[in-house]
Amino acid sequence: MADDDKIEGRLHGEQPDAEKDNLGMRLIYMLLIAFMLSISQTVLTVLTVVQFITMLVNNGEKNARLADFGTDLGIWMAKAARYQSAASEVKPWPWTELD
Repeated sequence: MADDDKIEGRLHGEQPDAEKDNLGMRLIYMLLIAFMLSISQTVLTVLTVVQFITMLVNNGEKNARLADFGTDLGIWMAKAARYQSAASEVKPWPWTELD
């Protein structure tokens, strides 16, 4: 299975059954996830700068672990955005597994 297929499955694959929260609890989760999304944006910015510096030092060669972490972070952000926009009832990590 190609990497793009794996990522596509992680984003749009079968969703586990999730209990629908009442609106009050959903608001609390949405606020927490919004805070986590703002932190993840900062982490992504730092990751971008570190990866660019790594590429400068290593003649354009990327750090594979940083690239993989960036992919995982992006998938988490996508899942969080799906919950925030009510496209999914599945909450992102830490309420579900980080796959």
